[in-house]
Amino acid sequence: MTSRTLRRRLHHEDVGGRGNERLESSGYDGLSEPLLANYQDGDQSRSEGHRAEDLWDDEEKKARLHWMFIFSQLITQWAQWLANIVFGSGSLIGRILPLTSGTQNGISQKLFLPSLTPLQEERLRYLQQRLEVPFDGSQVEHQDALKQLWRLAYPGRELPPLKSELWKEMGWQGTDPSTDFRGGGFISLENLIFFAKKYPDSFHRLLHKQDGTRAEWEYPFAVAGINISFMLIQMLDLQSGKPSSSAGIRFLELLEKDEMAFDNLYCVAFRMMDAQWLAKRASYMEFNDVLKSTRAQLERELKLEDVSCVQDLPAYNLLHRQIGR
Repeated sequence: MTSRTLRRRLHHEDVGGRGNERLESSGYDGLSEPLLANYQDGDQSRSEGHRAEDLWDDEEKKARLHWMFIFSQLITQWAQWLANIVFGSGSLIGRILPLTSGTQNGISQKLFLPSLTPLQEERLRYLQQRLEVPFDGSQVEHQDALKQLWRLAYPGRELPPLKSELWKEMGWQGTDPSTDFRGGGFISLENLIFFAKKYPDSFHRLLHKQDGTRAEWEYPFAVAGINISFMLIQMLDLQSGKPSSSAGIRFLELLEKDEMAFDNLYCVAFRMMDAQWLAKRASYMEFNDVLKSTRAQLERELKLEDVSCVQDLPAYNLLHRQIGR
């Protein structure tokens, strides 16, 4: 399929919604543009002496290039967030400058930051300390965490070396998982372990792609998990001294009720992403689009008035049911 091909995409308010479905022809824009989306149709796209099917002979190489592109964007955003720490709401400059949220329907909405309770401050500080820990493959603690993830994912199977082709089965890009974390940090591995321990049935259904009609070219499970961790950190504005986004402010309320609110929200987001993937009948090159729609839906659910903990989110129910074929 080429970038010019008409493709069917779903526009909906909820997972699996069909109310606003329409046909659309479009490429990829902004950060969601994949490396491999610029092939042209017919003979114009081929070098002389090469057949069209040769373009897809090295899918593994293309997959690695695509995910390297995604991670380069993650690293760029991390750098931007470091600047936000200096100029954000927690800094002197941030206190002087007026605080506004995103624009909605052309109207800029002011957000007034509530005072944090001592418990919120303590839990936020601990969470932000977790975010500062990079993954270090030379540390025994981090090596042991990877081994723990393998045992949770494949109970009864022999533990492979830390560099092995077998790690690709879990959805790592190469033979050494430690090279895939980059901007995700150690917390992204902790998120995967938490998911496997707290919701093992849902974890294994996603790992083995057991729900719904799957794409011929699926998203890699482990690397997708790292992207979800990063997406949540960005959405909740956790790199700022004090979150100022609407989702971040609401998250602080959840954090007061549950010290593991971030990890539980991660599990909901992963399950929601897979449900969006199935509803859109997405394939590998559309992963960024699915991640964006997942974030949008999660932000909508966090705005619901009757949500006082992660378990109140409508999408939380996805963790306890199967998605039909």
